[in-house]
Amino acid sequence: MGDKTLTVKRANQGANQPKPEQENLLFQAQQIAMQRLLQPQSAATKLVCLTQALSEDDLKDDEQYEDIVEDMRQEVRRHGILVNVIIPRPNPNGEPSPGVGKVFLEYSDVDGAKKALAAMNGRKFGGNQVVAVFHPEKKVCSGGV
Repeated sequence: MGDKTLTVKRANQGANQPKPEQENLLFQAQQIAMQRLLQPQSAATKLVCLTQALSEDDLKDDEQYEDIVEDMRQEVRRHGILVNVIIPRPNPNGEPSPGVGKVFLEYSDVDGAKKALAAMNGRKFGGNQVVAVFHPEKKVCSGGV
């Protein structure tokens, strides 16, 4: 730069650079650790919330929305008795809508929800890495998300 020589070197070279598989495992371990810090075991509910699973654009088209609901239902019902899949959609008038981009999975018991949470956390859905957390049941029952 100017009259000085600029030398550029790699920050991590050779064996010190993590492989993509290691980065994925590290990300999953971090997500599980954060979940355990934020959600004590006693906070387990029958309701699991998947975040970072969908974008607002994914939910605008009716046909695409129905496909997503069915795909989600197929994927998560193997973990327990699935009661309901709730995927909030954006308001057609463009106003903000609570819960858009999240998927709420309601199971008949806490054991099914725990299995789903363990299986879905860190998985990819449509190219997005999903974060799964327990969600208070009374919030969804009262219409809040």
